Amino acid sequence: MTTHSLRAKILVLSDRAAEGRREDASGLAVRGVLESHGWQVVALDVLPDDEERIRNRLKAWTEADDCDAVFTTGGTGLGPRDVTPEATRSVIEKEIPGLAELMRAQGVKSTPRAALSRGVVGTRQGKLIVNLPGSPRGARESVESIIGILAHGIDQVQGRTEHPEP
Repeated sequence: MTTHSLRAKILVLSDRAAEGRREDASGLAVRGVLESHGWQVVALDVLPDDEERIRNRLKAWTEADDCDAVFTTGGTGLGPRDVTPEATRSVIEKEIPGLAELMRAQGVKSTPRAALSRGVVGTRQGKLIVNLPGSPRGARESVESIIGILAHGIDQVQGRTEHPEP
């Protein structure tokens, strides 16, 4: 079982936020949810919607030993520059479709548009990578829908697979 405070990095993917034309709210919303559940946020950064830059950042962040999960916000829609799922799939070792499905299932309870999210969840280098929608509400609700099972998933991916007897 995880005995330390879980550590997260948050990567906001938005051309407008990266250019300073819009203040990011989704990364701050995710930070709020994580910290309210005892997580430590060790990094929060913004990049434009550029597949190669996203891929490189995901690799660098998951190769470091200072986090348990990387949460991305934005770039999961249908727009021509929405490339977060493609960048994520190109670096993950194992995909965890159930977590992405759970986030979408919860999201459609608030808005049918949540069904259009293409976010993926997977593992790399013993860390989870979780794609979240770019809207603050969608990002917050998505994290809240899976926060209760993330510690167990992180234990699994980091090799702590012993289960206590019920």
